Amino acid sequence: MSTFGKIFRVTTYGESHCRSVGCIVDGCPPGMMLEEADVQTQLSRRRPGQSKLTTPRNEKDAVKIQSGTEFGVTLGTPIGMVVLNEDQRPHDYSDMDLYPRPSHADYTYLAKYGVKASSGGGRSSARETIGRVAGGAIAEKYLREAYGVEIVAFVSGVGPVTIDREPTSAGFLELLETVTRESVDASGPVRCPVAAVAGEMTALVEQYKAASDSIGGVVTCVIRNVPVGLGEPCFDKIEAELAHAMLSIPATKGFEVGSGFAGTAVAGSKHNDPFYAGADGRLRTRTNNSGGIQGGITNGEHIYFSVAFKPPATISQQQQTAQYGGADGVLAAKGRHDPNVVPRAVPIVEAMAALVLMDAVLLQNARDAARARLPAPTGAGAAVLTASTK
Repeated sequence: MSTFGKIFRVTTYGESHCRSVGCIVDGCPPGMMLEEADVQTQLSRRRPGQSKLTTPRNEKDAVKIQSGTEFGVTLGTPIGMVVLNEDQRPHDYSDMDLYPRPSHADYTYLAKYGVKASSGGGRSSARETIGRVAGGAIAEKYLREAYGVEIVAFVSGVGPVTIDREPTSAGFLELLETVTRESVDASGPVRCPVAAVAGEMTALVEQYKAASDSIGGVVTCVIRNVPVGLGEPCFDKIEAELAHAMLSIPATKGFEVGSGFAGTAVAGSKHNDPFYAGADGRLRTRTNNSGGIQGGITNGEHIYFSVAFKPPATISQQQQTAQYGGADGVLAAKGRHDPNVVPRAVPIVEAMAALVLMDAVLLQNARDAARARLPAPTGAGAAVLTASTK
């Protein structure tokens, strides 16, 4: 489906080479200052043509807010946003009439719908993520202003070149604590804030680009100042919602939160996160192997997770494959494609994280408001409630 969220809902529309792409955002709280510049910053970080490591497709990705605001203030009604597709080259995809591109969505979309977009990837194209990023920018603005939430994603791996992501590594923990979007963008076109690794990553992407090939990578994201108590067990745990969100992004193939797969090799005595009383009296954890989530509910520590992106499927090398009719043939895809998607995926990951948290915040606020209208418990019930909040 094309709608994400329960209370804060984002519906995206558009294909890679249609006239426009965009979204409808429903459920945004009224009374928040919102202008196009609040959304444009993230869209500009996502846009193609940013550097020699990305597709040369030249799109401004300039957003226009069509509804839901007046005098720069949200009305609480649906917010419509549109971005025009200006640099379209559908003729680059003429070979797609005969060949489904290997590991792309051409064949599966045709098998599912009986028809497919004749140029680009249609809805499977990364152009679809413009609506996600626009909606995520609104969610993020609310979370930042209402709760001080900070969401920062960065490239942590390209091919075999990776930073140290061990949850007990002092360097990694410091990175999660201090990394900013400014430092990520200032680190260079690959968007890895670890300078010793960023250059090697950049050289690797350039190597694959020169060979008309592609390579995958990993994006890591940290969410700071997260409210305690977000998440809806049993089936909508916060990490389940994050996994759903991240794996809906094009080209994703893996997700892990906290210690992730590495945590399976650690004894429970080492993996557990002991509690202690913080300066404000709230319980904190001395370590954070849980990634800020326990029992599917946020515990107030930083949430951190990583998302794996496969090598882009469309490459300009000749590939021995088959036509739709089954006849063998050779396909050399034309068009303008990313040799590696992770630098441009950074704001998309941030956007989807914001959408998940925004929905969780509004759901929890509804629960808290409903509970607050009840009379205070008495007797044994009051004792239980008092003990649980100490």
